Amino acid sequence: MNGVEMPEPVFEWYKDKTGKFRFRLKAANGEIIATSEAYESKQGCLDGIASVKKNAPIAKIAEAKA
Repeated sequence: MNGVEMPEPVFEWYKDKTGKFRFRLKAANGEIIATSEAYESKQGCLDGIASVKKNAPIAKIAEAKA
């Protein structure tokens, strides 16, 4: 590489307008590609991020049933 850092995907956690915690996953280009449910606590939100990081690589793809 030429020493230039390439952007990486990032999980961002934040408080929404109601005071609940949420996270979003941003792609390397800054586009939001996933958002979470609302969590009552910051720790719950961080646990949600950890769960996605752990389980997403093995997740299957399926069509939603109506």
